[in-house]
Amino acid sequence: MKDLNVVSRGSNVFIAKTFTFESWDDLLPYYQDLLDRDVESLSALEAWIHDKSELDACISEAFSWRYIAMSCNSEDQAAVEAYHQLVRDVSPQVASFEHLLNEKLVGNAHVEQLPEERYRIYLRNVRNSVSLFHSENVPVYTAVQLKSKEYGRIFSQMTIGVDGKQMTLQKATTLLEETDRDRRQQVYHKINQRILQDTEQLEDLFDELLAKRHRIALNSGFDNYRDYAFRALGRFDYTVDDCLNFHDSIVSEILPILDEFNTCRQKMLGTEPLRPWDLNIDPSGCNPLRPFSHVDELLDTGLVCLNRVDPLFAEVIGKMRKMGRLDLDSRPGKRPGGYNMPLQVSGVPFIFMNATQSMNDLRTFMHECGHAIHFYLNRDRSLLADRRFPSEISELAAMSMELLTMDYWDTFFPGKDDLRRARMYQLEMVLKVLPWIATIDKFQHWVYTHPNHSREERKEAWMTILRSFLSPLVDYSGLDHYLEYLWHKQLHIFEVPFYYIEYGFAQLGAIAIWRRFREEGATAVQDYIGALQLGHTRSVADVYAAAGIRFDFSQEYVGKIGQFVHTELQSLMD
Repeated sequence: MKDLNVVSRGSNVFIAKTFTFESWDDLLPYYQDLLDRDVESLSALEAWIHDKSELDACISEAFSWRYIAMSCNSEDQAAVEAYHQLVRDVSPQVASFEHLLNEKLVGNAHVEQLPEERYRIYLRNVRNSVSLFHSENVPVYTAVQLKSKEYGRIFSQMTIGVDGKQMTLQKATTLLEETDRDRRQQVYHKINQRILQDTEQLEDLFDELLAKRHRIALNSGFDNYRDYAFRALGRFDYTVDDCLNFHDSIVSEILPILDEFNTCRQKMLGTEPLRPWDLNIDPSGCNPLRPFSHVDELLDTGLVCLNRVDPLFAEVIGKMRKMGRLDLDSRPGKRPGGYNMPLQVSGVPFIFMNATQSMNDLRTFMHECGHAIHFYLNRDRSLLADRRFPSEISELAAMSMELLTMDYWDTFFPGKDDLRRARMYQLEMVLKVLPWIATIDKFQHWVYTHPNHSREERKEAWMTILRSFLSPLVDYSGLDHYLEYLWHKQLHIFEVPFYYIEYGFAQLGAIAIWRRFREEGATAVQDYIGALQLGHTRSVADVYAAAGIRFDFSQEYVGKIGQFVHTELQSLMD
């Protein structure tokens, strides 16, 4: 295996390894060189493409490190300003030159001679970018980038008091797993009341983002931002109607299974009625599972687990640990959520999350490990574009890792009963997330195709959509004031609109890979690795096929996948 500290950058020397930049003036000579350079042969064109890729990687890494610094401590004003400075002063200039360079590429006399197998996906994406570009969108897009990051700042400052101590909402959520029902109810109300305190601020923020995004769509010749976003996200493998049909498939195929388990949960807990603060507790009424007591234990045990799936996985994450590329603890002032940040020059990514000793943390850790390993498997690809994976593929990598490692969770739970409970939790979550994904996606379809709606109309639309995916077995009476703004919890709506249904498609794919793993063992793992190694050089459907599964979200397929998980859950309950 190659040393993770060594990054292959090919034969190019366009950008020195030690190069750093602070302003646009530092970058301009490189862009001017690419723009002015004569590209009069096929070999010269390929060299030009790789030089441009090297410059793109350098800029990407600089933005990534500044974003990491800001999210690790959103109260560090110097870190926040450093990130904003790049977005404000560098991004607009890069966007304008990027378009000029893309036009130069697609207009080159030798572009059709580029090897089809090697450059088809890359050129498809470049041509798509050229067709979408509009100069008036550059400052608007920059404003959206800056404004959307206010969401993370707002949520990072939210804490509630429990037992005389202030804790983040992420940590407080783990208390909803405890056996004391009155305490769960109290915490549930505190969490949601705290979010409501910032309702106006979040509504103002979203209204501003909505208006700017609609303007971007109109400038680019689209009727609405939904249709623009589908093109901008490169959704060449499915359509708007496919997404709408997926929403319906979740209602018809997944909700009945979840209703069955809610009935079982209600009987086991002996609660009447079942309330939302009863949904995270173990249905047997046992104390919550705590897979680790501190992040070092999560890492130590996680590495053992990853190694049992494939030694490569543990080696990647182990090297990241040694290099300080992990920030896993939850703490005040830290941005909410979790992510894996590719670092395109150094070749070793960064994992960020907010661990609070919960089962969800174990899932998140394995999820982000999947992203990190996916990046590692492609780190030597010479083109940055090949290392920028569409979400349908990157989330397949991450969600599959959750399920592949689950069969080795005895490293976390040596007791058979705890292991059984942990697997039941994971499989229930695999299904429970699908209605929420469909809810968020369907809501965004409505929001962006009705850009002139009022806040009251938005609230009504949200509640109609939400109720269509809620289980009738859960009593939400008296809680509408929380439900009306439940979407405020979803970062993607504010920061990366329409990036969410990919989790649903990838979840189906991950279950299919796990099903193969249960049947074929190491062969399925090697096919999974082989599929991820394709990077972004093939279509989404081709990558799924390489993993031995289908890129399919029809009602029939959703039903089959749901029933497989249902059967597995039933076997754990018997």
